[in-house]
Amino acid sequence: MQSINVTILNPVFFTVFFGTVATSIVLAVAAIFKWGEPASVYLLAGSLLYILCSLLVTIFFNVPLNDGLMALTPESAEGAAGWTRYLAAWMPWNHLRTIGCLAATAAFILALCHQMRGLGAG
Repeated sequence: MQSINVTILNPVFFTVFFGTVATSIVLAVAAIFKWGEPASVYLLAGSLLYILCSLLVTIFFNVPLNDGLMALTPESAEGAAGWTRYLAAWMPWNHLRTIGCLAATAAFILALCHQMRGLGAG
């Protein structure tokens, strides 16, 4: 996990991660301005779910836990005990992040379906 935490910190990851957050912000603003349209509630829900569950859970829970893990020596007894504590704390937040992002994806799909229906494509 320590090597994953080091490897993931690269420009491609940051572009995709924060690009999706920026897109979600744009979609949330668009949903508010087009509130009367059927897709707007799904766009707003998807955007908020992604921002809350992906960005905020990552920043406020997963990253601090990952930083604490980086301070451990994996081969030591302290490292083994730290790994157990890490998993117990990290897994629930990771599950929330995963379920929230899946729900955001579902909301975006519903928004797209409503948008396509509105265009006469379905």
